[in-house]
Amino acid sequence: MALAERLARFLSRKGIGYQQIETGVASNLDAAVLASSLPQHDFVRATMLIDITGVVMAVHRFDSTLDMDAVHQFTGRRLQPLTARQTARLFSDCAPGFVPPVGGAWDIPVLVDEDVAAAEQVIFTAGTDHCLLQMDGRAFRLALAGAREGRLVINGQGAGDRDALTLDEVADKLQKLYRLPPMPALALRILRLTGNPEASAKELAELIEFDPSMTAQIMRYARSALFNYPGQINSVQEAVTRVLGFDRVAHIALGIASVRAFDVPRGGILGMDNFWRHSLYCAFLCQSLAARSGHDKGLAYLCGLLHNFGLLLVGHLFPSEFDELNALREMNPEASMHSLEHEVFGHSERQDILAVGHGAIGGILHRLWQLPEPVIKAAGMHQHIGYRGEHEAYVVMVQLANAVLKEQGIGDEFNPDDIPSLTAALGMDASALEAVQQDVEKVASDLDVLASSLAS
Repeated sequence: MALAERLARFLSRKGIGYQQIETGVASNLDAAVLASSLPQHDFVRATMLIDITGVVMAVHRFDSTLDMDAVHQFTGRRLQPLTARQTARLFSDCAPGFVPPVGGAWDIPVLVDEDVAAAEQVIFTAGTDHCLLQMDGRAFRLALAGAREGRLVINGQGAGDRDALTLDEVADKLQKLYRLPPMPALALRILRLTGNPEASAKELAELIEFDPSMTAQIMRYARSALFNYPGQINSVQEAVTRVLGFDRVAHIALGIASVRAFDVPRGGILGMDNFWRHSLYCAFLCQSLAARSGHDKGLAYLCGLLHNFGLLLVGHLFPSEFDELNALREMNPEASMHSLEHEVFGHSERQDILAVGHGAIGGILHRLWQLPEPVIKAAGMHQHIGYRGEHEAYVVMVQLANAVLKEQGIGDEFNPDDIPSLTAALGMDASALEAVQQDVEKVASDLDVLASSLAS
């Protein structure tokens, strides 16, 4: 069915006209909007809110973010976003994540942002994962008859249609306008060593032992229950040769040294504490996925470990915007990072550079630092579900690892992904993925301890 059943009945009963736009099956609303190639500013969406009084639907533009303080002032209620599970129960005839912004079809009261109320045309999900509806403003206002109108979103939306810069142009502007952090000297030396096929465990150990803090972290890693090594480990060289192996030590050391280039707060869902937790879990999962899909385990680990460095660069260069992004992330748990970043950066003086998202920014930094091509691509494209191209397997590994972690509340976004499709793209089946998930469950507490030690 192209439309959710209750939406179809409601529009028919009211005599409201619309046009259907078939998009092909999309994993989430963000993907459907991007796949449509239609102006993002014409899209409207629903954000479901709740308090002890009941449920309310807030209708606003897709490229905007609710201002919860403004909502409180407008309603006098302390509303909070519904969870995905609550929303799915309420909209049982809709595909998960595809809630039409027409509350009347489900007998739900509606708040509508004043910008939407004045729109000449709107596009929105039909409640299925493969169809959008287009309406003129008059028809949409009829569909929202009885809704309360007010200012609900953060000021500054309204980017409209702009010609996007290419990534090469973004990279050029970044380097001209801002002092991008160079790769720290120790990280650079480790990277060069890993590129030497004749390099020995002794050389790597000597390099790490120049840094007492890193030495302690590597030793703690080797002695952890992650590896259950039964004997004594008394040096970094023993950690390399007996427990961890050259690649694993080099990669974790590279990550530790590289993070020192950034000055980012520890707290918040996007802060350094959660960054390390997310990165270590993602690296472990990518390594396990690579082992089961026939790809390079060491390279996969590095892709997972470094894929989110763009977020650190944003926090380092633009601390006030990063604080705003951190706050928006807390208030809008089901929104994608893409939409939140667009809200923070898409309408500012820096929109040309930063509206591309932290993934692309991270890919630019990794290219500047001359990291391996799969690592560059995994960072740059991990926000683009459905990516097809160079080093696709490593991009999909990171995407699948992040999708699995979302279900465990780990990471920087929690909008659902199409896990079966991502699994199939790696040539794996559900049982293989389940084995990977069991692997990470066994070592979760050890990864948490390691993440805490790296962040401190």
